[in-house]
Amino acid sequence: MIVLFNKPYDVLCQFTDGQGHRSLADFIDVPGVYPAGRLDRDSEGLLVLTDDGALAHRLTDPKHAHRKTYRVQVEGEPRAEQLDELRRGVVLNDGPTRAAEVRRIDTPQNLWPREPPIRVRQSVPDAWLELTIGEVVTVKFAV
Repeated sequence: MIVLFNKPYDVLCQFTDGQGHRSLADFIDVPGVYPAGRLDRDSEGLLVLTDDGALAHRLTDPKHAHRKTYRVQVEGEPRAEQLDELRRGVVLNDGPTRAAEVRRIDTPQNLWPREPPIRVRQSVPDAWLELTIGEVVTVKFAV
């Protein structure tokens, strides 16, 4: 079985939480399915859940090199050299990442309403990027 879920902001990518956070259990009442991958609590978007362990492994094991595309809003204006660094791969605490595909995009027009709304700061610009990666990359831009 495969369940596709549009995970909202501020929801944990697991079924239980001892700290009172919203979790998948607040939305999904299908026994025996588990997330194939994860999104951070402060991320939102498509999450695949399945009861097929082999499929979950194939989707999440880095050796299969599945690329995932994200549209991300970043604080600040990324400089060309910062985008180039992502294109070459960056070094994280657990080692180097694969090269990413990254490009600036216009603000998406087909986004669902978000609660709470995304914070807008008048004095700090933001930008949207389309980022395709083969594993998790944390992106931070200095303002």
